[in-house]
Order: sequence, then C-alpha cells, then structure tokens
Amino acid sequence: MLTKTFVNKKVLIYGLGLSGNSCLQYLRKKNNVRVFDDNILLKNKRYKKIFLNKNSIFKLKFDYIVLSPGIDIQKCKLKKYLQKNYKKIITELDIFYLTYPENKKITITGTNGKSSTCQMLYNIFNSNKLDVRLVGNIGNSPLSELKIKKKTIFIIEASSYQIFYSKYFKTDYAAILNLSVDHLERHNSLNKYAQAKIKLICDQEKNKLCFVERDSVIINKFLSKKKIKSKVIKIVYHKDTFFKKKINNNYLLDKNSLNNIHFVYKISKKFKISNTKIFKSLNLFKGLKFRKQIIYDNLNLKIINDSKSTSFSSTNGLLSSYNNIYWIVGGMFKKGDKFILEKKYHKNIKAYIIGSNKKYFVNQFKNKIKFKYLKYLNKAIITISEETKNDKKNKTILFSPAAASFDQFRNFEDRGNYFNSLIKKSDIYGK
Repeated sequence: MLTKTFVNKKVLIYGLGLSGNSCLQYLRKKNNVRVFDDNILLKNKRYKKIFLNKNSIFKLKFDYIVLSPGIDIQKCKLKKYLQKNYKKIITELDIFYLTYPENKKITITGTNGKSSTCQMLYNIFNSNKLDVRLVGNIGNSPLSELKIKKKTIFIIEASSYQIFYSKYFKTDYAAILNLSVDHLERHNSLNKYAQAKIKLICDQEKNKLCFVERDSVIINKFLSKKKIKSKVIKIVYHKDTFFKKKINNNYLLDKNSLNNIHFVYKISKKFKISNTKIFKSLNLFKGLKFRKQIIYDNLNLKIINDSKSTSFSSTNGLLSSYNNIYWIVGGMFKKGDKFILEKKYHKNIKAYIIGSNKKYFVNQFKNKIKFKYLKYLNKAIITISEETKNDKKNKTILFSPAAASFDQFRNFEDRGNYFNSLIKKSDIYGK
C-alpha cells in the first residue's frame, strides 16, 4: 500500500544499491521518480530513461530526495545540492514508517551482532506463530514485503547511516546492542557515531521501549543529556550462568553472543513468549554464514569462519572464549580501532597477519601476542597446516580478520568463501 504522502510527488533517488532500487520499485508506480548514482556507468544498464546528469539536477526541484545509506553527504558528487536541500532528504526507513505507522517495529542497531540478534528474534517469534518479517540490512527490503496485516511485526536491522539520515522513522522497541569504534571514516569520531545510533532512541515516542547496556559509558553519557520519551531498560550482563544452563549450542556460547542473548531474551519476554519456546529456538539456531560460523568441529580441532568481522571488538568475544587459537587476521583496518584484550588471554593466541596493512597490525600486536606476517590467506593456511602437525592439544583455527576485506577481496562473502575453499583443499582436517 502506498501512503498518500508518496502519490504524485517528484522524487530523486540518490544511490542505486539494494536500498535505492527497492525505493525505486515502490515509488515509481504513482510518482515522478528520477535517479542518480555517483557511478555514471549504471545509467546505461537499467536506468537510461530516468537517470539524470549532475548538472540537470541542480536546475530541478524535488519534493523528496531519497538517500541511500552508502552515500556520504560530505564526499559525494551532489554534496552542494544535498546541503542546500537537506530538509528534503529522507530514507527507505522513512518511506516504510509512513506507509506502516501502526505496525509494531523492533529495531536493532549497535556495532557487533546485529544480524545474528535479528535472526534469533525472528526465529523465536516465528516459532511462536507470530506474523513477523525480517527486514532492513538483513532479510528483505521492508518496502518489498507483501500481505502486511495490522498484527504484522517488523524486526529491523538498522545501520548508523540509515538512522542518521532518517527524518520520520520511529520504532516501538529500540535496542543498541553495543558501541565500539566503527565507521569513523564517515562519522569522524566515536561521539558522532554514538550520536547517530542514539538518535533511534531520541526519536521514540512516549510509552515505547528501548534497551541499552547498563554499563556503557558512552550511551549513559548521551542519555543523560537527551530528553528521552521512551522507557529505558538497562541490560545487565548477569545471566551468563543461567543462559549456559539453558543453551546447548556452540554457536552461542562466546561472550559477544551471550551478551546479545540478554537483549533477545528481554525483548521476547515483552511479547510474553515462554522460556521453553525461547530456548528451544536458540538451541536450534545454526548461526549466519561467515559470522562466527563453525565449519568444522571434530576431535581436537575447531575451525571458525568469521569473515564478517571488521573490527577488533567483533573478534574479542571469540578470542576470550577458546584456548590455543591460530588466528588469521588482517585487511583494511577501521579508523581508530585498537587491539584491547585482557592480558590473561594473550598466551592463548598466535596471530597470522594477512592483507596490505602489515605495519598497523604489527604495531597492535607487538609485546602482546605472537604473530607472523604472511600477506596472503593461502600462505596463512599452509603455515598453520604445517604448525599444527604436531599440536595434539585442543586447538581452534579462527578466521576473524577484524578488518574490512577490500584490500584483497570484493566483500566479506568473497573472503569467507575463499577461506572455506582453502580449508577444503588443505590437509588440516587430518590433524
């Protein structure tokens, strides 16, 4: 259903990724829609009739400018135009909210574990026979969902970029799982990154609920300065023992997963879902591809493909959960990221650095953990294969790069698939 807000309007969609395309398909039926992308080559592929050139855009007026989350206002080709027309900028989340304002929405954000947390919640709600949709950065675009009813519940994974640009979007339940250094190339500082996330809570209405870490210094700092209308529920990580007794699932026993399960549990209980159904679903959870994914577990060897990891904070939960770790790490490091891990875990780790940023990772690890620089992933696998030949102790080969993939790979999926193919070709299984 198209809200009357988006009928017979002049709309510019800037950015033709997944978000931009879903908005295009949704809006073009009843609006005058034009598109632009910094990659001009896209014009001749699918959008020739509606693709505007840069100069013509400055002469036109639009009712709305739908901005894809990947566009950085400060660095894009339409920088001056967007600054001049900032009040007209909206997002896919805004269109979605104005279309379905009455439906219950649970929005998950944070630095690490958003996708897995959303998937766990979805599985629990679905097993409880609720009409639930998984949308946003995971699942489908919210605008492509069909047969929406009054009781339909949306579980939304939202990035800081989406939240920062949104003007109308509001959520009934907001969860900020954790905050650590990330996306500083866009937000410039941890404070500005946190502010983008906390906007999700600031935009909530009275009688709605938000969930945050009780002991997060930066979240508490912002909450003390902002006028929050919703009820703040502070998560205390004190149920680890309780959860470990209830959960029989290796995918969920690392520190980060246990922390995020606190949020899953609290939100599920607000919908009156029983413990039996919550833990039955969690015990069936198989994890998401390339996110702490256990690809081999037999005898004294465990192999984990965590290619999605792009920061040290996303890897630390695994580094503190296993012993005798052969850790493959490296790639394009995040601005401001630092390797901070309790000293008691250092002796358990041997790092094998790959990628083009040798100096950065060497500086992070020296005087802390053992490491080697091998540059290429295939060399790391060969070296680990040789070094584990005589290692009879329980060991974990952990591929958790703690960095972006773009120095050597197209994306984290490409990187994860390559790791799997190398492991299959190696003789590591036989150790």
